Amino acid sequence: MPALVPKKDASMKISFADISLGKSGALALIVTEGATPSGVAADLDKKTGGAVKRAMKAAGFTGKSGSVLDLVAPHGLTLSRIIFMGAGKTADLSATGMENIGGELIGKLEKAKEASATVILNDIANSKITAGEAAARVAFGAKLRSYRFDKYKTKKKDETGEVKTLTVGTKAAAPARKNYATLEKIADGMFLTRDLVNEPPNILYPVEFARRARGLVKVGVKVEVLGETQMLKLGMGSLLGVGQGSVRESQLVVMRWNGGKTGDKPVAFVGKGVCFDTGGISLKPPSGMEDMKGDMGGAACVTGLMYALAARKAKVNAVGVIGIVENMPDGNAQRPGDIVKSMSGQTIEIINTDAEGRLVLADALHYTEKRFEPKFMIDLATLTGAIMVALGKEYAGLFSNDNKLSEQLATAGEAENEKVWRMPMGPTYDKLINSQFADMKNSVGPHGGSITAAQFLQRFVKNTKWAHLDIAGTAMNSPKSSINHSWGSGWGVRLLNRLVADNYEG
Repeated sequence: MPALVPKKDASMKISFADISLGKSGALALIVTEGATPSGVAADLDKKTGGAVKRAMKAAGFTGKSGSVLDLVAPHGLTLSRIIFMGAGKTADLSATGMENIGGELIGKLEKAKEASATVILNDIANSKITAGEAAARVAFGAKLRSYRFDKYKTKKKDETGEVKTLTVGTKAAAPARKNYATLEKIADGMFLTRDLVNEPPNILYPVEFARRARGLVKVGVKVEVLGETQMLKLGMGSLLGVGQGSVRESQLVVMRWNGGKTGDKPVAFVGKGVCFDTGGISLKPPSGMEDMKGDMGGAACVTGLMYALAARKAKVNAVGVIGIVENMPDGNAQRPGDIVKSMSGQTIEIINTDAEGRLVLADALHYTEKRFEPKFMIDLATLTGAIMVALGKEYAGLFSNDNKLSEQLATAGEAENEKVWRMPMGPTYDKLINSQFADMKNSVGPHGGSITAAQFLQRFVKNTKWAHLDIAGTAMNSPKSSINHSWGSGWGVRLLNRLVADNYEG
């Protein structure tokens, strides 16, 4: 079985300890706005003959959010540098703010080629975040930023160093360790998702993706893999049609985590896994086609989520189903004008072979609902470029048949800074996908493309609460942030983990 998390991350060791003045390496202090130097900061000022206070005054450093003061090789100390990081006003401290500080710190340490560091949080807490959670969130942000995907580089540029050890100093070391134990599992799930999205398509094709998903058995997930023969018997003509032009066999992977009560209905997550999307016969233009290695971002997220839920022993029954295919143009490829029959019995006219993700999800959604009768289904897919026209790369598009589930997703998204924006659906949009020759068509043209794609998916959901997340703008090639400089972002794992933790564990 392959490793579930990047080997690179294993080299950075994160630990928690009581506050003390480090003797070597780099020392970072998180300072709230307007705070008078005390504790370690006061000790440092004394040992440096007042140099700390003079440097703060000269630089105008007051602890304002995002501000940084870097003192290199301070006189009178064996430390290589002292970094002061502003946290803003005490009343404004938040979990995501602490994560961003942790991520920014790692970025600065790597640029300075510091191998080890201690970061100290002195009285960093308010009514919204405890000292223990604040320390854990700093470590969480640091871990997320430490991710690298460079295993295919034979000559690595010496532009940045790699932080080997990070010690978080806090008066709440014990609760910080407890908080971080859970966050670390979520980070590992995000790293698995990032790894899958970052892999090249000649390495991560459907059978290999399924093989890696089998690795989740190590954390207690039950994994089944259905090949083309099994899917053919089930009548999955919609999914199989997409992959029929590829020499790579299509797969359907079913992952189950049973951490809840026996007999309790599961929550279900369904992912689009197009390992590479040429567009098929409706061939995409060559510019940017290399990015289509990430068209399996939905399946990657579901896999990372299932890892995180199992690794942290979530008290819930959960199912993850991913349809994994390649969309290639050859003599056997699906054609515009073809009509396929889905597992649900509904027929689909193929208008555009590049509208393939919805065909994969159609059978995966129907299979999941019929077999598991879940409490809800949420599908994730890098489905349409149109969603980026509407929302850019800051929000994922949310489409749903249930107001409560939509509200839960929105609340979880705000809490984890993985935001969703609900888009409209309705009969007027739905009738646009009616076909003259079949029950429906898979593409309707340029207007309302994300909405009509969601309407298509809804036709394969009967009575189950359902939400569709169009993550084309957030799963891959997303803007760099304090906690992520990777092409594959790992988006969705923490959002859905929070959804489960806050609403469905019992």
